[in-house]
Amino acid sequence: MNNVIFEIIGYLAGIFTTLAFLPQIIKSIVTKNVSGLSLYMYIIYCLGLICWFTYGIYLHSFQIILFNSISLVFNVIILCMIINLKNKKRKKR
Repeated sequence: MNNVIFEIIGYLAGIFTTLAFLPQIIKSIVTKNVSGLSLYMYIIYCLGLICWFTYGIYLHSFQIILFNSISLVFNVIILCMIINLKNKKRKKR
């Protein structure tokens, strides 16, 4: 029974930490404003997610693989927006 509880906790942790980035993605897409977001933070975070994903493969952990791959997609979206929108601002100058 304890294993089931901890599996549920693991899934909930993955769901909550993954969904935590959705409001930022939605806000960034709607406003097309990423001026307050750090390029380097998102690069470092994406590298961390790649490491977690790799570690999940090593452990054969579906939860780690699933939620870190989804988080990576979300964060790459934000990272691409930061790069694209900052490049557009530079070109306008």
